[in-house]
Amino acid sequence: RQRPSDDPDFAHRFADWFTAEAPRRRFWLAEVDHEAVGMVNLLLFERMPTPGRDAGRWGYLGNMFVVAEHRGRGVGRQLLDALVAHAEAEGLVRIVLSPSDRSIPFYRRAGFSDAHELLVRRS
Repeated sequence: RQRPSDDPDFAHRFADWFTAEAPRRRFWLAEVDHEAVGMVNLLLFERMPTPGRDAGRWGYLGNMFVVAEHRGRGVGRQLLDALVAHAEAEGLVRIVLSPSDRSIPFYRRAGFSDAHELLVRRS
């Protein structure tokens, strides 16, 4: 969503973020001929249990990206299928995401629909 920029501190900020986030995220990387061409991650969230109800687990799909030259070749769908299979195997009750306008048809084809039970407050 953003253009490349000159950000000399980015590698350090990314390393700090990754160190903090890695324990609660799962990452998938797509490669073609040993070259990274796509990635996605799943943030795991576990709700607090309540009386008479187990804690529900759900995931937030983040940072789906496929290099432009490899789009339309099934790379994104393979990444998404792997993430969804993992979520189902882990018993997650839902996967949510914040798609770009351009990616909405991609997610709809994969069975995602509008969420009506969530609220958002933007700052």
